[in-house]
Amino acid sequence: MAKKVTPYKDSELGKKEQVTKMFDTISKNYDGLNRVISFGIDIKWRKRVVAILTKKKPKSILDIATGTGDLAINMIETGAQRIVGLDISPGMLEVGKEKVNDKKLDKTIEMVVGDSENLPFEENSFDAVTVAFGVRNFESLEKGLAEIYRVLKPAGTFVVLETAVPTKTPFKQGYRFHCNYVLPFVGRLFSKDRSAYTYLSESAAVFPHGENFNNILRKIGFIEVENKPQTFGVASIYVATKALN
Repeated sequence: MAKKVTPYKDSELGKKEQVTKMFDTISKNYDGLNRVISFGIDIKWRKRVVAILTKKKPKSILDIATGTGDLAINMIETGAQRIVGLDISPGMLEVGKEKVNDKKLDKTIEMVVGDSENLPFEENSFDAVTVAFGVRNFESLEKGLAEIYRVLKPAGTFVVLETAVPTKTPFKQGYRFHCNYVLPFVGRLFSKDRSAYTYLSESAAVFPHGENFNNILRKIGFIEVENKPQTFGVASIYVATKALN
């Protein structure tokens, strides 16, 4: 990233520890706030990620930065036999585990605490890896992506859903207003953590989206890299493949 953004600017903790603290704090409000802030469009984006992977017919999926488990739960539709949701925040995972148990999906979906930059899995473990709104929270983006590459099976699919910055008028002006004013205001109104939603908008603004992110994926070793802009460019779905050798 061109600029390092952290949730708590006066904290001596590293970004990883700050992100964990932030998500633990907002975990109970996260789902509701997400729906309000995104106007529910994030649900449609996740469905498109599921549709992409359903065509690949993966038997095993790792969902990194799974949070409260929305995408991991949606992945049931792919027919995968094993789905692991991994997150650094125990608070977010507790909410996710409740949702998984309520839907009686605990035999297929396992929720585990883990660090995306030091994944607790062997090489070539998963047919597919997904990350929804999480890669911009990696302390070291390239290290996290290299770990994903390591645990993905050869010819496996990597799908990222992440915010982006629109480049066309009037969408870029509307996006800037939403991020600078609406998102932090709603976050402060409903969340105990006044810094969290300011951080989420700031981190989205500096994330190397579009072709810049494509190039980082290629540098790690991914092939067949594709970027699919969503909803006037406010988000993107990135699809990439691990090489066979």
